[in-house]
Amino acid sequence: MPDSAEPLSRPYPIHQHRLDNGLRVISSPDQVAPSVAVNLWYDVGSRHELPGRTGFAHLFEHVMFQGSRHVPSGQHIGLLQAAGASVNATTWFDRTNYFETLPTGGLDLALWLEADRLGTLLDALTQENLDNQREVVKEEKRQRYDNVPYGDAMQHLIELTFPADHPYGHTVIGSMDDLNAATVEDVRAFFATHYLPNNAVLSIVGDCEVETAFAKAETYFGGIPAGPKPPTPNEDPLPALTGLPRTELSADVPADAVYLTWRLPAAGTPVFDAIDLGMTVLGLGQTSRLHRRLVRRDELAESASASGMGLIGGTSLGYAYARAREGVEIEKVRDVLLEEIQRVLADGITATELRRAKAQFERHWLHELARIDSRADAFGEFATLHGDPHLVNQRLNQVDAITTEDVRTALRSALDPEHRSILIYRKEQA
Repeated sequence: MPDSAEPLSRPYPIHQHRLDNGLRVISSPDQVAPSVAVNLWYDVGSRHELPGRTGFAHLFEHVMFQGSRHVPSGQHIGLLQAAGASVNATTWFDRTNYFETLPTGGLDLALWLEADRLGTLLDALTQENLDNQREVVKEEKRQRYDNVPYGDAMQHLIELTFPADHPYGHTVIGSMDDLNAATVEDVRAFFATHYLPNNAVLSIVGDCEVETAFAKAETYFGGIPAGPKPPTPNEDPLPALTGLPRTELSADVPADAVYLTWRLPAAGTPVFDAIDLGMTVLGLGQTSRLHRRLVRRDELAESASASGMGLIGGTSLGYAYARAREGVEIEKVRDVLLEEIQRVLADGITATELRRAKAQFERHWLHELARIDSRADAFGEFATLHGDPHLVNQRLNQVDAITTEDVRTALRSALDPEHRSILIYRKEQA
């Protein structure tokens, strides 16, 4: 895939400006509707956490809504919703982002609120606020990870795929012990290290002219001082897995299940894109090879899939998965899963399969970019993680340039069954 891939014939307008304090501002006007999306990406995720302090990035996602110098605790969301906004935030291994979409008249409010918590959150941080949001996060961990079937699968897959001391060696949610150990001083230090204007990207997309967007960003964010740029975690690629790491457990799950994982190249590389298309052919949707073989033809599994989890820090994670039907031995499911993987490595994928995978990608990509909130998010993502928001306009051309031979070569380099791990769930017997 050439780096000089031609952009789309009708690219989205993307204008960039950097404030004196280092904040990168992206403006993309769109006057189709009287609304605007504000999106802030911070270059901090769980990979930036220190040993014994896991879960801090996600904890901060919650703490950031607990008030700042001029905003009472819990009022950030309330003020935005009163202005007609939808508002949320998410945390991942590589980043944390905060976003709202609202009528154009609310733009100043949204920017003021975001700037106030970036500049003055520590003025309002109390032990009570920390304790409150710590309990919210712990309850989220119980509901989403600890007390649902297969809820701990990601934890086990990460532990099988990455060394414990690797930046990706723990889950985004973190551990209960680390959350319990977090002190106000710890949280203050984390904020002071990572929540800096020169460690963030602000996107303003929608009914706002370019110069207006830049002027408002300067008004609200320009007075927030920069700080030392946080260190980048180790990004050296890991070698392929060896020794066939394995975890097997008995759990309160509806059916036996098997997961396989591999170490993949970093996201944002041509090889990862080729693997990702191959994984689409292998395991995305009802037309995929795994679904047709294990679910429809052989009737061995209730579900089957494969996917690449793109990460930027040198090494991504790829997995294939199947959940056995009642009465089917999980070893049989595992063997057929491996057989299908061996087949795609040996034969590659067909031109028809590749066209279908590209069409699936294009449909999803264009559907997302049709909305100003998703578009703002994409600009923030590509600016923060890949250095250039203009890559959004080149993305379809980059993917379209991938050939069946590219996919075959990439899959062979990444999905060797001798360099994978395995996780097996067995249903507890009554």
